[in-house]
Amino acid sequence: MKKLLAVLLAAMMLVLAIPALAEGNQVLTVVTWDATTTPYLIAQKEAFEASHPGVTIEYVDVASQDYAVKTTTMLEGGDTSDVYMIKEIDNLINWQAQGFAAPLDTTGYDMSGFVGTEKNYAVDGVQYAIPFRSDFWVLFYNKDLFEAAGVELPNNDMTWDQYVELAKKMTDKEKGIYGTHYHTWLSAVVNWEVCDGETTLADGNYDGLSYFYGIYQDLEDYGACMSYADLKASGLHYSAAFANGNIAMLPMGYWYVSTLIGYNKDGTCNFNWGITAVPHMYGMDAGSSFGNLTGAMINAKSEKKDLAWEYVSWLGGVEGAKATASVGARPAWVSEEVAAAMSSVEGFPADENSKAALLPSHVSMEWPVAEKVSDIKTIVNEEHSLIMAREVTIEEGIEEMNERVAELFQ
Repeated sequence: MKKLLAVLLAAMMLVLAIPALAEGNQVLTVVTWDATTTPYLIAQKEAFEASHPGVTIEYVDVASQDYAVKTTTMLEGGDTSDVYMIKEIDNLINWQAQGFAAPLDTTGYDMSGFVGTEKNYAVDGVQYAIPFRSDFWVLFYNKDLFEAAGVELPNNDMTWDQYVELAKKMTDKEKGIYGTHYHTWLSAVVNWEVCDGETTLADGNYDGLSYFYGIYQDLEDYGACMSYADLKASGLHYSAAFANGNIAMLPMGYWYVSTLIGYNKDGTCNFNWGITAVPHMYGMDAGSSFGNLTGAMINAKSEKKDLAWEYVSWLGGVEGAKATASVGARPAWVSEEVAAAMSSVEGFPADENSKAALLPSHVSMEWPVAEKVSDIKTIVNEEHSLIMAREVTIEEGIEEMNERVAELFQ
C-alpha cells in the first residue's frame, strides 16, 4: 500500500508539474527560407535562446525560390506560425492589406539605428515589420594595387568625379590593370541616383541616370574598366573578376565581404583588400547608399504576440544585430557597437577606412514598393541593356524609359 501511495503521489506531482513546464518552456515558430544552410539564421537562433532561457525558436523552412507564393498560401489558409520573415518588401505590403500582419506597438522602441530603412515596413505611419538585415552597397578596393602604384587609397568621403579620376589614375594598360569594374546589372551602374533618399526608380523620370551612364561610358572608352560587350560575351562574374587581382576598385553589395573572406582563406585570392562608402554626388551626405532589406513581421493569427514581439524587437536591435554580424552578414542596425562586431569577424580588413564604411549615413531601397513596379523594372532593364551595349545613345535610352513608363499609366 505504501508503495502504491508513493507511485500515486509521484504521478500527481508530475501532472502538477506539466503546466509549469509548459509555461516556462515556449516554442516560437518562425517562417523563413534556407534555415539549415544560412549561417546568420543559425547564429540568431542560438543567441536568442541563450539570452531567453525556456524559449525555443523553431524554424519553418520554405524553399527560397517559392517563398512568396507558398507563404501567402500558408497565411491565406489560416496558418498560426508566430513570425514570418520578409524576403521582399511588397510581400509585407500585400500581407498587411490582407490583414495577415499584426500592427506593431513601437512606443519606446528605438529605431534610430535603422537609418531610415524601417519606413519601408510602415503603412500609413504604422509599423508592420522590423528590419534585421540590410545589404547596402560599398566600394571594394585592392589595397596591394594602390600601394604598388603609390596612389592614395579611396576614402569614405569621395565624390563620383574623384572616383573617376582615381579609376583612371589606377589604370595600367601595359600591366593589364583596370582602375575599376562594373558588373552588368543596372544597380551596379546607375542606381546611385536613388541614394539621395528621395528619388526612386519608379518615379517615371530617368533623366538623372544620364550622369552615371556618362561616367561608365567615359571609363569604358578610357580602358579603365572591362567593356560591357566583353563581359556579356565571356559571362565573367564580378566575384571572379575582382578575385583575379587586376582590378583596383569595385562598387558592389556588402554581401561580397563574406565571399572575399572565404576567397582569402581558401586561396582563391591572395591580396589585401578593403572597403569604403560608395562615392556620392556633390551636396549629398557622405556614406549615403542603397540596398535591400530583410525583416520580420508578427502573424496576426499568432497566439504568442508578446513573445513574438520580444523576438522581433531583439532581432532588429543591437543584440540581434551582433548575432547577425558574428558570421559576416550585414545587420540593418547601424551603430558603433555593431560595427565593432562586424569588423571583428576573422578576415575582415583591419584598417579604419573599412571599419568606418560600416556606418552608412542613410540607406535607400534599390526598388520601392510602387504600382506596376514589376513592369517598370522590365522596361528600365531593357533600355539599360541597350544603352550599355551602345545600341542606342544614353539620351535615346532614357527618353524611351520615360515614355514607356509613362505609357503604363495612361
